[in-house]
Amino acid sequence: MQDWRKLYETPPESGVFFYNEKVMDHFRHPRNVGEIPEADGVALVGDPRCGDHIRLYIKVKDDRITELRYKVFGCAAAIATTSILSELAIGRRIEEALEITDDEVIKAAGGIPSGKAHCSLLGVVGLHYAISDYLRRKDEGTTGDKR
Repeated sequence: MQDWRKLYETPPESGVFFYNEKVMDHFRHPRNVGEIPEADGVALVGDPRCGDHIRLYIKVKDDRITELRYKVFGCAAAIATTSILSELAIGRRIEEALEITDDEVIKAAGGIPSGKAHCSLLGVVGLHYAISDYLRRKDEGTTGDKR
């Protein structure tokens, strides 16, 4: 039987054992949390590996994301990286927002533990699906949260 205290003596493979200050700040004080009642694009995505899920809303004007809100049900990394993603996406043109990757979010966060890297993908996938929903609605001429 392994002594549980040994688990805390050696940092994980990434060499990052704790979240940095930027990640902790975004976890403790997440930016842009909430809903957009008449959103132009909405997405609901989840990660079956850990049970985290996110609902993400965008408002678009002149092909630019003017507002992004979300609700995350997940761990500190999922909350913090989605908060960081929201700051990266607001103000970008749709084409630019589609180019945001989880690596860009992790870099903007100043790094996260390797075991939590999948959490940064949750917000990015949510953003891409919300943009896809926006483009579909734009083609169909519909608005508002239909999910």
